[in-house]
Amino acid sequence: MKNKQKLLLVGWDAADWQIIGPLLSKGLMPSLKKIIDNGVYGNMSTMNPPYSPMLWTSVATGKTANKHGVLGFVEIMPDLEGVRSVTTHSRKTRAIWNMFHNKGLKTNLVGWWPSFPTEPINGVIVSDKFQKVHADPEKRKPIHPDAIHPKEALKDFHELRMFPTEVTPEHILPFIPNAAKINQSKDHLLVPFASILSHNVSVHNAATRLLRTTEWDFMGVYYDMIDHFCHTFMKFHPPKQVGIDQDKFDIYKDVINAAYRFQDMMLGRKLQLIDDDTTVLVMSDHGYESGSRRIMEMPKLNAAPALEHRNFGMFAAMGPNIKKNTKLYGLGLMDIAPTILHHFNLPIGKDMDGRVIGEMFKNFKNPEYIKSWDLVEGDFGELDKNAKTDVLSDQEAMQQLIDLGYIDAPDQDKTAAIRKTRCDLQHNLATVYKGNREYDKAEKILLELIKEKAPIDVTQFYRDLVAIKIAKKEFLKAAEYFDKMKDVNTQIRYNLFFIESEILEGLGYTDKALKVLQDALSERSDISELWYCIGVLQYKMGDFILAKSSFENAIERMQDMAKYHRVLAETLYKLKEYEEAVDYAITSIELVHNVAAAHYILAQSLEKLGDFDNAKTAYTTAKSLRYMRSAKEKMAIENIEEKLEEVNLVDKGTHKYRENQIVLVSGLPRSGTSLMMQMLSKGGMDTLIDDLREADISNPKGYFEYEPVMKLHKNNDWLGTAQNKVVKIVAPLLKHLDPQYRYKIIFMKRDLGEIIKSQQIMTGKHDDVMPVTLFNSYVRLLQNIESWKEQEPHIDMVYVDYKDILENTNETLEKLLPFIGVPLEKEAMANCIDPTLYRNRSST
Repeated sequence: MKNKQKLLLVGWDAADWQIIGPLLSKGLMPSLKKIIDNGVYGNMSTMNPPYSPMLWTSVATGKTANKHGVLGFVEIMPDLEGVRSVTTHSRKTRAIWNMFHNKGLKTNLVGWWPSFPTEPINGVIVSDKFQKVHADPEKRKPIHPDAIHPKEALKDFHELRMFPTEVTPEHILPFIPNAAKINQSKDHLLVPFASILSHNVSVHNAATRLLRTTEWDFMGVYYDMIDHFCHTFMKFHPPKQVGIDQDKFDIYKDVINAAYRFQDMMLGRKLQLIDDDTTVLVMSDHGYESGSRRIMEMPKLNAAPALEHRNFGMFAAMGPNIKKNTKLYGLGLMDIAPTILHHFNLPIGKDMDGRVIGEMFKNFKNPEYIKSWDLVEGDFGELDKNAKTDVLSDQEAMQQLIDLGYIDAPDQDKTAAIRKTRCDLQHNLATVYKGNREYDKAEKILLELIKEKAPIDVTQFYRDLVAIKIAKKEFLKAAEYFDKMKDVNTQIRYNLFFIESEILEGLGYTDKALKVLQDALSERSDISELWYCIGVLQYKMGDFILAKSSFENAIERMQDMAKYHRVLAETLYKLKEYEEAVDYAITSIELVHNVAAAHYILAQSLEKLGDFDNAKTAYTTAKSLRYMRSAKEKMAIENIEEKLEEVNLVDKGTHKYRENQIVLVSGLPRSGTSLMMQMLSKGGMDTLIDDLREADISNPKGYFEYEPVMKLHKNNDWLGTAQNKVVKIVAPLLKHLDPQYRYKIIFMKRDLGEIIKSQQIMTGKHDDVMPVTLFNSYVRLLQNIESWKEQEPHIDMVYVDYKDILENTNETLEKLLPFIGVPLEKEAMANCIDPTLYRNRSST
């Protein structure tokens, strides 16, 4: 029996929408595009420090590194005989495949970092040690017996490993078309190229074999290709950066795009090997800097290459219960494990740090919870913690990390190597605690590292202590640590002006803080964060025009920082530029959904624009995110509710017939005015129309228009000819009516979302994107009409809902006919209604 719950998780380390986007638009990543078109997609926020083994373990466990135990790229060997590449032994909590094993589900896992030595789960594990082979063909070793589970499957994978020496020109040229120009006696980049390519081909070979030959419920496949190619070749990616040799640029400029395309080809093959009932998730743990923020010269810092990682990775998914072509917001790495557990109808551990991404599912039911999967007794397919497993020092894996710059070569003195590794891991743990806002725990570790004179750059510790004290608003202590930080002799270049300015501002010296940043700007105007910090101080000083310019400069240099868009929205609100404030607030929310301040400024701006319904929703969201703490803020929703009552569209009229009255059918374009004109015509009213505009697919029964109406704002002399007739006039032109006549206005109402969607389709624009400015303009127009009609004594107006005409026809006509005051054929009016023409319905 086919399992309709199957789920395939594909990990692309460091994949980034900034590179993917242009490739998608050119049709160069068709496999990923298929997933996006048939599923959901969005940004995936990462965590600090952005070290891949830590992050992918968080993906597998739903927990931060302080809980799961994987704190870096290396670990200390249990016998204290040295250090080695991180292994499964470092993980101290259960992963989702352990939970699946306990529930009788079958898992295949390929290349996951870390997954060596393999765990004895129900299924097959091809660990991250499988593909890491020695570059020297004379030193080929058999697959380590703990690299694959079950051990009897080892024979099936021996021939699937690709070695760097097997890389041929045919493999190289799609990535490096000008490879023949490389002087290999001086330029050795083909060596890491061959290693990275062959390793990932090996992973793909193992994955496709398992897809073809085994039954499974969950399968996870991890590729490090994009990340490792980026660390090696991103400096050559277009546009050309200052200091890059032109010849090298010409040779290597295509590598990064080719890596993404090759990864997409491998995804395409996997999609061929699964059925339509399988859910597919593709994601990355972080992004990668590809613009002007690329680091051309790497500082001598622990795991320095991670500085090139961006805060946002990518996420895309499709499947039978996944929504289609929908963008998601507010996703984080911690959400993946809970979401996958929920997909399999399994409970979420309350000790997990993420949430179920419920908005991705077509049919979503509330998740169930247990206290912790770690507290459940039973068989979870785990390693015997007491067994002495020979995991070796894993020289191939260690060497790759050294080559990529993630770790330094271990000290020949084992004691020194162990001590440095322990300090690195403790510093990583402090960074995790700091990111979790567990400041006291982080501070304790940092002070201990300083006290014992850890053999790594102590400047990092003081920098973190300063950040903690600033976060706790202990600015005098922050200044004390800052002075100690400046006294340290270090080769690392820190942007001290940020820290100095923040301390000065915290101590109340805002003018001095601003000057520090402005002085730095003369040399570092390329730093987006510098513009942002200047803008923040200008905003606090009330210089909103200057702040606006600074925030715009920050966004120009980095478009995807949510906080830049949010503070610009707040500034525009102060400048009473409410429409632009809405646009920037929405952009901020799209980038990071769960920041309450962004929803709050959106609510304030929408309220000023008269969009009280959406303002109320935004206030409610902000409140749910625990932003509104003051009594004044808590009153916001109640105030909005009162205003909503004040602006209800209310009929105005005595229902008394007026001699020589002019009946007008009005409303927003695509609100049902043509249908009402048709009904009145069939009912026996004399219509003022000229039929110059022919019926079409948008209005198959005609528009019932009169051409002079379009120039009403210039000339209304013709209105006398409309007496005792009915004519259609769109809402924006009503204020140009001649007050000498009496008017009966039938104003058509319709859901604004439906109206705009219908207009977008009619004009050939995308109907899945809401034009916010247009939406707000219509809201203001309706408010103005409501006020206008009350001030005009010659106006009677009744509101008719388009949906009511179709679904409650008799009741609507009972209301309408007395208002017009002339005898009409009610049955004929009802018979001309065609419900099939009610298209573009609201999805709400």
